[in-house]
Amino acid sequence: MLSKRSLLVLTTALAPALWGTTYLTTTMFLPEGRPLLAATLRALPAGVLLLLACRQLPRGEWWWKSWVLGILNIGAFFALLFIAAYRLPGGVAAIVGGIQPLVVALLASRVLNERLTARVVAAGLAGVCGVGLITLQAQARLDSVGVLAAVGGTLSMATGIVLSKKWGQPAPPLTTTAWQLITGGLTLLMVMLAFEGLPSTALTPSNVVGYAYLSIAGTAFAYVMWFRGIARLPASTTAFLGLLSPVVAILLGWAVAGEAFTPMQMLGVLIVLGSIAAAIFAKSAKPPVEYEVVAANRSS
Repeated sequence: MLSKRSLLVLTTALAPALWGTTYLTTTMFLPEGRPLLAATLRALPAGVLLLLACRQLPRGEWWWKSWVLGILNIGAFFALLFIAAYRLPGGVAAIVGGIQPLVVALLASRVLNERLTARVVAAGLAGVCGVGLITLQAQARLDSVGVLAAVGGTLSMATGIVLSKKWGQPAPPLTTTAWQLITGGLTLLMVMLAFEGLPSTALTPSNVVGYAYLSIAGTAFAYVMWFRGIARLPASTTAFLGLLSPVVAILLGWAVAGEAFTPMQMLGVLIVLGSIAAAIFAKSAKPPVEYEVVAANRSS
């Protein structure tokens, strides 16, 4: 039988696994050239759905904290993610996220006083090497704007992970996820109207299916699992689970889209999985703090 921690790790891992399907869904189902529309329709409907379920609004300082976290984890991240997905071949944009565990580990050591061990650093470097092996084998032209967007999205989410851990959660994960999706979605809506405008043509049935999948499974469900994991696991552990996204993306690109998958890429996948395992089973200098409980106690 799985321990509570193992079950928590597995349920948290569902989020990046689902995010790894974003790139294939974007290229197969969504209209071309509308990254901000895709980001908005992914976030805002999911936030409304969760808010209707929880029926609870932020209080006090959580109004502005929700906006900050919503922009970092949702608004900026989604916009940059879809720009990268539109401008880069399947899986390559997600692979840039290989630097995220190292960024989170460094930030967490400064902001959260999590111990930056040699094992975590080695696992992070191995993860970067693993995704590098996958990337270098991709037979596709890399777009500079797409790469910059992917890096920006990675840095945005890394900062969001650390701040989410530092500030805790004053309500259940479903509720705090709703707040962030609403604030991030509204921010995306304003940016979309300013830069892209409303769609000039009606969405096709396949477009609707793609948006519905990304909003319900890839966002509403995935982010509840993700923020639940952030509240209860060390920040660096959660970040390493994010490496599952490029693994899923590259495997789907091979299995569904017919993209090349060489022995070197397989080696890269194995290295990435090994780095995740090494980070998950790394010994911490002190037990992780239950930030969710701490935050709830402070607000009472």
